[in-house]
Amino acid sequence: MVDLEETYIENRVLVQPDDTNNYDMAHGGNVMKWMDEVGAMSAMRFAGETCVTARMESVNFHQPIPRGDAALIEAYVYDAGRTSVEVRLRVFRENPLTGETELTTESYFVYVAVDEDGDPTEVPELNVSTDRSRALLDEARSDEKTDAKTA
Repeated sequence: MVDLEETYIENRVLVQPDDTNNYDMAHGGNVMKWMDEVGAMSAMRFAGETCVTARMESVNFHQPIPRGDAALIEAYVYDAGRTSVEVRLRVFRENPLTGETELTTESYFVYVAVDEDGDPTEVPELNVSTDRSRALLDEARSDEKTDAKTA
């Protein structure tokens, strides 16, 4: 079993001019790409196998990320099926000078573990054994229910 806390990954991307739209803000497609990449890394860390994207739940954009800020992407596995892995994803804009952050984007992605032939393969059970793991799990489940009600 893999503990939820072991699947937690953060990555930062400095928003450059080529990453922006006409308003000089991070293009939504780029934000989704960064989320997918970090989410896949979290899923693979959990599964111990290559994981491919199966579904993206609604992606909620709350605030833009201006050029020059960093996109801080946070991902962790919060549930697993037989071959599927559910990942909680949140993005924050981060001021690189002060470290101040603000939530900008959130979603849940589902990945499927695949073997060398590209066929679905089983994943381990998710273990939740630390206080931090329990807190992350509670947050993901609570926010998931809230997102489902507002969709």
